[in-house]
Amino acid sequence: MKTNDMIIQFTAKIVFFIIFFFAIHIFLAGHYTPGGGFVGGLLASSAIVLLVLAFDIKTVRTVIPVNYTTLIGIGLLLALATAAFPMFKGDPFFTHYFDYFTLPLIGKTSLHTAMLFDTGVFLVVVGVTMTIIQTIGEDE
Repeated sequence: MKTNDMIIQFTAKIVFFIIFFFAIHIFLAGHYTPGGGFVGGLLASSAIVLLVLAFDIKTVRTVIPVNYTTLIGIGLLLALATAAFPMFKGDPFFTHYFDYFTLPLIGKTSLHTAMLFDTGVFLVVVGVTMTIIQTIGEDE
């Protein structure tokens, strides 16, 4: 039986957003610096696990109604599609494409197909990690 610890729950709500936004930063910075989809996915999962520890699994499921097994499938499909797409253009599997674009508010930046692959990895890591955590937590 869990106690209703308001200080831990309040702190977890704030720290969740700090960790989650840092996970997004690590994910986006991963092409040029250390990070990427795997590390960003682990950080995002740790933010959700923090909420599970502060509250409980049922509360977190109502707040974040995500089917993590579906998330795994979407991530695998995105990663595989990104890796296989070059074969339809006559290039080898896993060929990387990029170009420079001028985006509003950001300016001139490069966009890479590696970002799509990393998005798939991010989704798979979050899905697998949270499926494992939920499976362990439901055995109480």
